[in-house]
Amino acid sequence: MADEAQPRVDRRDEVAEAVWRVLNRDGFVGLSMRGVATEMGSTTGMVTYYFRSKRELTDYALQLLISRGEDRSRRATAGGVHALRSALLDMLPLDEPSTIANRIWVSSWGAALADQERLVQHGELYRASRMKIRRLVDDALGSSSEATGAGSITEELHAAVLGWCVQAALEPGEYPPPRLERLIDGMLSRLLPEIA
Repeated sequence: MADEAQPRVDRRDEVAEAVWRVLNRDGFVGLSMRGVATEMGSTTGMVTYYFRSKRELTDYALQLLISRGEDRSRRATAGGVHALRSALLDMLPLDEPSTIANRIWVSSWGAALADQERLVQHGELYRASRMKIRRLVDDALGSSSEATGAGSITEELHAAVLGWCVQAALEPGEYPPPRLERLIDGMLSRLLPEIA
């Protein structure tokens, strides 16, 4: 029975990957069930067999994007500021998979603003992202975390990285990976001068 279920999961992932290609090329505005089917060289009926609606399709594609991103994340060998730097770099478009993911996420913001349920979901995702950065800032600062304003540092780091994601999506030539890495290192040196 488990063997029969496995191809269906893989096929759902294939559909989600086609959604990513359409979103990367056309954004949420250009996404349709028919467009995904065309991207796969398949029929709309095949897409609707796995996903009953565009909403279900995009929700699955975004969740898969999150889990794939976690699989790709740079696992820091050390804690402290090294782990913080790795987590911040993981949020940026530094290679082809993360660039595609970044374009999809940036385009999803407009869709979220027009859909209250999706807006709440996005808010929860970004809150969880901030909390992850906060834990890493606390770890990097150690016992001086509260005294050095870890909350403000977290807010500044998180907002800056999200801003660079938008700028890199809009002007990729102006924000190549080496520049993004320099921006991260410069911000860490400024905000955490004692340990960066």
